[in-house]
Amino acid sequence: MKHDHADDGTLLVTVLVFPGVRLLDVTGPIEVFTSANEFGGRYRLTVVSVDGEEVRTSAGTRLGVDSAVADAHGTSDVLVIPGGPGWDRMIRDEELLCTVRGLDARARRTVSVCTGAFLLAAAGLLEGRRAATHWRHSGRLAQLFPGVRVDHDAIFVRDGKVTTSAGVSAGIDLSLAVVEEHSGAEVARAVAKDLVVFMQRPGGQSQFSVRTRAPHTRQEALRRVLDAIAEDPGRDHTLAAMARGAGISTRHITRLFRDELGTTPARYVEQIRLEAAQAMLETGDDPMASIARRTGFGSPESLRRAFLRNLQMTPGAFRTRFRSTGSGTRDAVHVP
Repeated sequence: MKHDHADDGTLLVTVLVFPGVRLLDVTGPIEVFTSANEFGGRYRLTVVSVDGEEVRTSAGTRLGVDSAVADAHGTSDVLVIPGGPGWDRMIRDEELLCTVRGLDARARRTVSVCTGAFLLAAAGLLEGRRAATHWRHSGRLAQLFPGVRVDHDAIFVRDGKVTTSAGVSAGIDLSLAVVEEHSGAEVARAVAKDLVVFMQRPGGQSQFSVRTRAPHTRQEALRRVLDAIAEDPGRDHTLAAMARGAGISTRHITRLFRDELGTTPARYVEQIRLEAAQAMLETGDDPMASIARRTGFGSPESLRRAFLRNLQMTPGAFRTRFRSTGSGTRDAVHVP
């Protein structure tokens, strides 16, 4: 992809900070872009605040800046708007909102991390767009800004020049996607490996795994079963095997799944296995027979049927579509 950037080939990343900003929202993207420079990327980073003064983050850490916004010149290739726990106060700060609008007007691409989406929305930059934010705040974003089409589950969503991401660490996923778009998947994978993070969460992937989405249960027997399934999806998880492991009857365990999780044992096991297969397809080159065996589907045909039934695509199509970070898609693609 060709970019109209500085004569020396560098891409300018501008990060706006303000009092109460969340530290990781700032440092996560900075680390990704800085690390990318070691593997062929050419980024120049600048951190700015409204008045050019250092800010105190929500963690109490002082954060220095390079300049005031007014002294920052040039067009940003990437503008990063982080968030913070005090987003409700930030969206009433007219000076901050005016600053966001001005920076966005001089940016080729604007991205937000976590509750930074609230700043973009309050500044009028998300009107009519799809957007993501931390799952805990997505309902409030939709309520306060009805003109924003909130995606309550995606890791990040791109709509036009604006990309918004979910909570905290999702800023790293988003930044890896930007690096991939600029420099290719190999550079992005090298950065992910350097930072010891997984490059396996395309933008449309759910913020939660099947296990973390499951309602909390106080039933010790059921918790043991759920943990065993998540630990090794490829093991024997027939109804009889689960009942033996829990020390209860098949009828009792069926009732626990229905009452506590709202699903059947077989359906739950399939979802865990499907998630495990997705991860293997996204991050490796194992043949379908090996993936099917290791995730408990048994055969490539059983794996294929499960993918078609749940995702409306074959495992091969899934591997092709989600092998990268999914940075090029306008809208998030959901994977249940």
